[in-house]
Amino acid sequence: MTLSQHSPGLDAEAVTRILLDLFSPQHRADPYPLFTQLREAGPLHETPLGVWVVTRHAACTAVLQNPSWGHNQTPDGAFRGGDSFLFMNPPEHTRLRSLVSRTFTPRMITGLAPRIEQLVDELLDAMVDAGDTDLITALAYPLPMTIVCELLGVPAADYPVFHTWSIAIARGLDPEFLLSPEEKTGRDESTAAFYEYFRDLARARREHPAADLISALAAVDENGDGLTDTELLGTGNLLLNAGHETSVNLIGNGLLALLRRPDQLAALHADPDLIPSAVQELLRFDAPIQLIPRDALTDLELADRILPADTGVAVLLAAANRDPAAYPDPDRLDVTRFHRRQSPPPRHLAFSLGVHFCLGAGLALLEMEILLRRLIEREITLDLRTDQPDYKPNVILRGPESLPVSVRQRCPWNAGTVTPSTAN
Repeated sequence: MTLSQHSPGLDAEAVTRILLDLFSPQHRADPYPLFTQLREAGPLHETPLGVWVVTRHAACTAVLQNPSWGHNQTPDGAFRGGDSFLFMNPPEHTRLRSLVSRTFTPRMITGLAPRIEQLVDELLDAMVDAGDTDLITALAYPLPMTIVCELLGVPAADYPVFHTWSIAIARGLDPEFLLSPEEKTGRDESTAAFYEYFRDLARARREHPAADLISALAAVDENGDGLTDTELLGTGNLLLNAGHETSVNLIGNGLLALLRRPDQLAALHADPDLIPSAVQELLRFDAPIQLIPRDALTDLELADRILPADTGVAVLLAAANRDPAAYPDPDRLDVTRFHRRQSPPPRHLAFSLGVHFCLGAGLALLEMEILLRRLIEREITLDLRTDQPDYKPNVILRGPESLPVSVRQRCPWNAGTVTPSTAN
């Protein structure tokens, strides 16, 4: 079957052109019309790189839920893997995820709520005082960065260098052919610097445990099995990047979507109980992670086609999350969509599915829910100061690089520490 036969309405040249447009800076702010073209043309398209792109919700779900779509870790592939269990297959993935899950538990994440709320209020106080600020540097980066660094036991003085490393490493997750030599060097140097720093930190925690996640990970023991030094380093890298950069983009993309749609923000003010479902809708509407790679570990059928072992696919999460076959009126933000008890929509794919479902999803959700709730409770208004914010060059981890806003708080008191009844 040729590409044009498999993709009615678009020939191979047209598909290639759309894919190249997806990677171009001028479409970074709104890639969704291009995703729509690919999705409408078919569920599966071959690319000149030998990687196939998967576009529709049903086909993407089939890939993500099948562990036979994994990672073959070929060094010359379009996508670069990593040392964490995120890029491993069962049974290695199962073993490492089980060990990490013994410490990174839902109960531990829930216990972070008071600290997250305190930090959110501190950051919002500073934004109110500033009046005009950049939402990304003032809020979206420091909130998840501070939380993940505190979890890891990183001293506050080292947060700026972790921020620098994280940006370079996140950019390096993009397909190799999109990266300049300088970006590849920056990724490799930042990864090496992070590993050196983290190796020293892990060694110190093994000798002198503290009340942080690294100490807990270093001490984890399951029937005599624990994390090796290499596995501990890979897990730390995963927590820094997956647990931080994804949350940055969730905050940036999510708040931008709400600020552009005052009616949806007004709905949250009228009924704050919608906030948890609203966060799910924000993830669907503008996913922090636009696509993820998978490899066929054996011959597999997908969208009525047999793909041989070692075939690579790019699962277009962002395209699947706007599939009208899964979500009616998919290009409309609707904060009530996931709140419905009758005929609820299918799960969005922003956090993946199956064995590789995002380990840090609970933390990202908690941070965003607390942030939205405090914005509403404190009656803080954010006004966009630009219609066209700049976006990061990243393709996979997509989000605004800057988001200038004006900040106003209706209440004259600090709602984080003083209630209306006691305010002077």
